[in-house]
Amino acid sequence: MNFNFALILTLLVFITGLISLVDICWFAKQRTKKNIDKRPFLIEQARSFFPVFLAVLIIRSFIIQFYHVPSGSLEPTILPGDYVAVNQFAYGLRLPVINTKIIPINNPKIGDIALFNSPAEKGLILIKRVVGVPGDHIQYKNKVLYINGKEATQTFISNAEDIEPINNIPVKKIQEDLNGVKHDIYINPVSTDPIDNADFDVTVPAGSYFMMGDNRDMSADSRYFGMVSDKYIIGKGFLVVLSWNSEKNNFRFDRFGTVI
Repeated sequence: MNFNFALILTLLVFITGLISLVDICWFAKQRTKKNIDKRPFLIEQARSFFPVFLAVLIIRSFIIQFYHVPSGSLEPTILPGDYVAVNQFAYGLRLPVINTKIIPINNPKIGDIALFNSPAEKGLILIKRVVGVPGDHIQYKNKVLYINGKEATQTFISNAEDIEPINNIPVKKIQEDLNGVKHDIYINPVSTDPIDNADFDVTVPAGSYFMMGDNRDMSADSRYFGMVSDKYIIGKGFLVVLSWNSEKNNFRFDRFGTVI
């Protein structure tokens, strides 16, 4: 079950705000006339929590939010259990819940790590790397990306392990140069998944983006659910704030403050 925190927070702001407003305009005056100092429990709680809920909604919707990464689709850049800080205004200010852009600022760029609503599953929020922007010609041949005919060159770094819940998978750690954005990716040369191994050749339509995980053979991304419309974009990931290793039940302190 997907937990729509933004919707719940918005409802809490509305309900506590409405109760507070009604109290200020009507019940508070009645208490004054009757010389009653104490507010009823419900009104007391509503008036206490309304400013807190409102502040959290404003910060989360327009400034910054934190996203818990549940899977390894962006390994080795982001690990399962990382808490990523997301810049909410990097791509423009949007209304909470309905995600309608009200003030355009910038657009996602190739190499960005973007947070977005899944186009395939309502209520599911995903985080992937932008590899194609509107108008780009994207090709994937033998696990190598080409953007508008330019190869995203790959440099082998070392053998590594893809962290998975059941069995870790041997992979190759490779540095990819994605139009000047250098970052590490995982490639599984013996993957048998037909979509992961398939070559493709697409042009990104206007108002859409092509997303991929850095863990190229363990990522459900635009190869599976297609292009991501601008209306689904939430913000730009930029920092690992906390990191929890569920296998060892401890914090990965060396990842705190990692810029992504």
